[in-house]
Amino acid sequence: MQQVLSGKSILKFMVIDDHESVLNGTVEILRKNYPSAELNIATNASHALEEIIICQPDLVVMDLSIPKKLEMTARVDIGIELLKVLMENYSHLNIVVQSVHVKTLVRIRPCIDNHKGGFTVADKSLSTPEMLTRVDWALQGLTHTKDIKGIHSGLEIKPEWLKVLNLAFEEGLQDKVIAKNMCISERMVRHYWSKLQDALNIYPEEGKNIRIQTEIKARAEGLID
Repeated sequence: MQQVLSGKSILKFMVIDDHESVLNGTVEILRKNYPSAELNIATNASHALEEIIICQPDLVVMDLSIPKKLEMTARVDIGIELLKVLMENYSHLNIVVQSVHVKTLVRIRPCIDNHKGGFTVADKSLSTPEMLTRVDWALQGLTHTKDIKGIHSGLEIKPEWLKVLNLAFEEGLQDKVIAKNMCISERMVRHYWSKLQDALNIYPEEGKNIRIQTEIKARAEGLID
């Protein structure tokens, strides 16, 4: 059930939420900003899994407090379990968690760290432009977990991320050469960049070069000389 995304002319979105007003509102926002996208919806975890297998979406926007099946009570642990299943079986699926329960994501930090697709968090209190920014970042394959309280309690950098830093900024190598040096794909190199930048709280800003910002922060943190 592994998903490998390729270049597509039409994006496919899946929105998962059991609150009709929120569901419809999210769908309308996405439809207005991505008019050519195919939009699918689900109101419970079982229905969501069925639809995802069928439509193979590029992006999932989901709440965490959802019921397992129709007419059942919505619970955060149901959404967390669905999220784990999606990340385990669709490693390159882009995900936006849109919920008032984002702090609970700290429970599955290892899954988020290992996920290769885009992963961003959008508290339901965010404005529409901010929410759309999270969608855009997820579609770019970026990770943004800054809003999850306690997920970065102390800077933790994995050895492979550190190697990418050193090859890029100490040896001046480009991603293609870094990938060859580490015997991994360029896509994996980009994945490491995204996870590293999230750990350093560095995200895209208009007019700023994110790689240069990464180098500045990494040197300030003592990760590279």
